[in-house]
Amino acid sequence: MSAQSNAQPIIIKRKKVIKRAVHHGGAWKVAYADFVTAMMAFFLLMWLLNATTEKQRRGLADYFSPTIPISHVSGGGDGDFGGESVFSEDVLPRNGTGATRHRPADSNRSRGETGVDRNAAEELQEIKKIFDTLLQGTNGESRASRKLQRHIITRVTDEGLVVELFSVDGAPLFEAGNATPMPVMQDLAELLAELGGLVSNSVAVEGHMAAPAIVLREKPVWDVTTARADVVRQMLETAGLTPARMNRVTGHGDRELAAPDPMAVRNDRIEVIFLRSDI
Repeated sequence: MSAQSNAQPIIIKRKKVIKRAVHHGGAWKVAYADFVTAMMAFFLLMWLLNATTEKQRRGLADYFSPTIPISHVSGGGDGDFGGESVFSEDVLPRNGTGATRHRPADSNRSRGETGVDRNAAEELQEIKKIFDTLLQGTNGESRASRKLQRHIITRVTDEGLVVELFSVDGAPLFEAGNATPMPVMQDLAELLAELGGLVSNSVAVEGHMAAPAIVLREKPVWDVTTARADVVRQMLETAGLTPARMNRVTGHGDRELAAPDPMAVRNDRIEVIFLRSDI
């Protein structure tokens, strides 16, 4: 008993370990902020696309597009180009590298960014407004009845103002397969000659027609469209259009379609073009 009482007691110490949270840094906050910013920019972009017009969107795109400033005044350096830029308005024509916007060449194809003189384009738009006003009667007076209006479409192209006269279901301009005009074609020619007297532009007449429904060994489309265009020329001149203004008469066969279906009635048409005054 004495031996056991003299034994040193065993003491067990339990250390309490407190685990602390490991600090992971703030990188996730930066990533989350970038994500929120990107989403805000995305929704702002979607709102702009829905709230702006095509012209306004083009203006915004041009504002953010990078541009290269080109000065018309040459620099003061004495390098290889004598202080002049190869893109300068004064250098390009002199070096024979082509025409520029402010120094166009004599060719009709070098009159600016689109190849169409601005004054000529504005002139065509004014003529189109006059024609549309007289044809549709937007000011209370119409030169064409609704029966004739359904045969007419006007549009402005690089070549000039195109007045398209086309057949509709139940009201063709010519007899099928030949160049004999129908009464409606005569009325349209007289109307167009009257409108043509308001301007002095040269005139071109082009004939088009639908593809034949039957496969033929020899297609008469070229001869028929050329004959139709010439008939319209004669009708315009008889109605009062000055013959000297006639620039050309062309038949295009069935090669230039106005409707996807080659045999559609809409492809039977005559195009009277009031050419640009600078051609």
